[in-house]
Amino acid sequence: MRKALRWLLAFTVLIGTLTTAGAATAAEPEADIKDRLLSVPGMSLVQEKPYPGYRYFVLNYTQPVDHRHPSKGTFQQRITVLHKDVSRPTVFYTGGYSVSTTPSRREPTQIVDGNQVSMEYRFFTPSRPDPADWSKLDIWQAASDQHRIFTALKAIYPENWISTGGSKGGMTATYYERFYPRDMDGVVAYVAPNDVVNDEDSAYDRFFATVGTKECRDRLNAVQREALVRREALEKKYEAYAAENGYTFTTIGGLDRAYEAVVLDYVWGFWQYSLLSDCDAIPADAKNATDDEIWTSIDTISGFSFYTDQGLSPYTPYYYQAGTQLGAPTIHFPHIEKKYVRYGYQPPRNFVPRDISMRFQPSAMRDVDTWVRHNARHMLFVYGQNDPWGAERFRLGKGAKDSYVLTAPGLNHGANVAGLVADEKALATARILDWAGVAPAAVRENAAAARPLAKFDAKLDVRDVEREPALRP
Repeated sequence: MRKALRWLLAFTVLIGTLTTAGAATAAEPEADIKDRLLSVPGMSLVQEKPYPGYRYFVLNYTQPVDHRHPSKGTFQQRITVLHKDVSRPTVFYTGGYSVSTTPSRREPTQIVDGNQVSMEYRFFTPSRPDPADWSKLDIWQAASDQHRIFTALKAIYPENWISTGGSKGGMTATYYERFYPRDMDGVVAYVAPNDVVNDEDSAYDRFFATVGTKECRDRLNAVQREALVRREALEKKYEAYAAENGYTFTTIGGLDRAYEAVVLDYVWGFWQYSLLSDCDAIPADAKNATDDEIWTSIDTISGFSFYTDQGLSPYTPYYYQAGTQLGAPTIHFPHIEKKYVRYGYQPPRNFVPRDISMRFQPSAMRDVDTWVRHNARHMLFVYGQNDPWGAERFRLGKGAKDSYVLTAPGLNHGANVAGLVADEKALATARILDWAGVAPAAVRENAAAARPLAKFDAKLDVRDVEREPALRP
């Protein structure tokens, strides 16, 4: 009897120990998100910044310079992580240029109430290999950067992922989907240009002939023309301005070329960044305006500092890509006599230092365009009615599934889902929620019920167009 009791007591203690151990294991806290991120091979911390309700990390991630030959050198690519919760979906954002290290939340991130991973595009500083082999700056290499980041972080953020970006970032999200269509659960591409045939740009001329109102177009055209009529006087002002600020013009080939480039960007730049209501600020009588009024209007919209060496340098990677794969627009100026236009729209080659070789690849954009038309899945393209870059846009063919091209009336290069008409806004929001795997039952039954899951945060949520100089998508 005593033997049986000892056995029963031992068994009870054993069960209790196992149960306690199991409970202790279940109660162990999940590893800190910073530790999990830094456990990824090649990931290092630059800094962590506080933000209420989130954790925000600025990180470096080791990438191969050439994804086809990973052994031939690496570079540190800057990324940021806005961490909400590993149980939430993740939005993968890139603007196609440098990445901001200030906490921000893109529109899809607010809609799905998720995490956000943001990537700096390769070759924008500080994410530039040293030495820089510019032949490794192309859309496939950049898409492969995203693929490696996604692969590295998917184990930490296992829920659905959506890629997004505006302008060149929208292009980037589209190219990523073309080369790695199994990575993302959805794509939201804002105001993404699609220059399929680089030498055929008549769509832009048609756009500028009808955009806005005739009164506004006439005002803008008159100021642009007057700036070229007064070229001699205003170039003296430009020369003094450059000397005062230490600006030089080696890359573009001289102050005269830079002056004309700034002036010819003027009308495009207005429609890219302004609204029709802003036309009231344009001089109404250009011929009788003062030199200072003409200068100020051109400078405010185009920026006389941009085509200097100092202004162009940060955008060398963009112009390199425009001149090798992306293409660049060319428009005509029927309201300006030929005697006033010496150079016309200059090619990207003129904005890249001559020691960097460039060769255009016409098949690159044709390949992407064909793929989108026939293979788009869970893709949303949003454009602004008055945005010049939307003149050549992505279009969908019969092969596209659950994909949409929508236009926000009256909006510019900052067009977004919030600016769509009511039924299209609801449709877009519902599809984003569904692709992210977080659509409430009411939304699945009726798209009109779709709303962003997170409240708007005026400090965190980016709504204004990301300002780049005119003619930079």
